[in-house]
Amino acid sequence: MKSETIEKIVSQVFTEKALKDFYCVGDTCAGWERNVIDQPETIKKIIDNGAERVSAGSGIGQNISEIGLARMIDHTLLKADATCDEVTVLCSEAKQYSFASVCINPSYVSRCAELLKGTPVKVCTVIGFPLGATTTETKRFEAEQAIQNGATEIDMVINIGKLKAGDYKYVFNDINQVVLAAKRKNAVCKVILETALLSDEEKVKACVLCKEAKADFVKTSTGFSKGGATAGDVALMRYVVGSSIGVKASGGVRSHEDAVAMIESGADRIGASASVKIVKGEKPEGSGY
Repeated sequence: MKSETIEKIVSQVFTEKALKDFYCVGDTCAGWERNVIDQPETIKKIIDNGAERVSAGSGIGQNISEIGLARMIDHTLLKADATCDEVTVLCSEAKQYSFASVCINPSYVSRCAELLKGTPVKVCTVIGFPLGATTTETKRFEAEQAIQNGATEIDMVINIGKLKAGDYKYVFNDINQVVLAAKRKNAVCKVILETALLSDEEKVKACVLCKEAKADFVKTSTGFSKGGATAGDVALMRYVVGSSIGVKASGGVRSHEDAVAMIESGADRIGASASVKIVKGEKPEGSGY
């Protein structure tokens, strides 16, 4: 995609009246204004301006069942000191609560695939994690090897520095090569933007590139940077990609209330290490993914 095309799309997004319904301060949008988004005429304007799905304020998250919520969660263990025993427990919990997937580092893919064989729980792993600065060739090989070992979902990290430098051709190809590796084996590809490091304009550009590169999801965060998911970022990402691809909220989602807020803002999937506490509605303890 040409740079001028991306700039035109960004300009269109930021001149749409719908985006005035965000609370925006500096480089970050804080979320939808509930008393505005709930008005039918405002929703109609947003849809007319190109948003194919509006979730904020819809009440979907508030009414979701425990099993329904669990099926939207990637049960996550990505810490550097994760042990094989902890991964085994993760898989056991994923089967017990029917989580969408387990999300683990690549070295544990084979183990998880073995433990989860014959269950509906998917095996998700991360690529170019957590910095996104490895070469495109390395990311593609890493993705291919992970899929060969049993991964059916791939969460890759975008090259953040290249995006910020305006090298959109590189970023597009970086995403697309991993997407192509995934599609060859019918695997899902999610792209991590690391939203805490991006301006809203850069978030829009990243979403456009992901959509053009045929990614299946855009994802907020690794959980290893200076910030995680916010309802505002999820809403902005949903606005840009419409309903054609998914939105995953990850990083700092530690409670049932956090998860509901993300779903209400447009998330289809949640990445969390506190998954059991989230579905059971228990109070979070300490920090989480």
